[in-house]
Amino acid sequence: MALREVRKVGDELLRKKSRKIQEVDEKIRILLEDMVETMGHEDGVGLAAPQVGILKRAVVIDGGEMGIIKLINPEIIAMEGSQSGEEGCLSVPGRSGIVERPQRVTVKALDDKGEEIILTGEDLIARAFCHEIDHLDGILFIDKIEKE
Repeated sequence: MALREVRKVGDELLRKKSRKIQEVDEKIRILLEDMVETMGHEDGVGLAAPQVGILKRAVVIDGGEMGIIKLINPEIIAMEGSQSGEEGCLSVPGRSGIVERPQRVTVKALDDKGEEIILTGEDLIARAFCHEIDHLDGILFIDKIEKE
């Protein structure tokens, strides 16, 4: 495992749409492990592959009691409710703001073994699902801030 450099706002790669992962192989598993290590080192809640310079649809989230969540080709399949809360981002250091997100989010993805999984998260996990999946489409939380 290795630490990867986190790209910062202004890096045009962060604004590009990530490509779907065609095969879950050892290279992808190493990327996910590196992302988990980098997220922990940077004290983050989540990290998307574009944030470490890889335009692939992969995210990792520190799910607290759920453990580390690794999602490949994640897509949101259901959303419920609404919450407004403060967000920050490892790629936008020193800035935070209030962003409205769904209260409950269900995602479908592949895990690091290539198996399909469906996970539902509430509160912070729902926020993290949305925030990290936005990264895969070149969207940053600063695009959605209600107030700083």
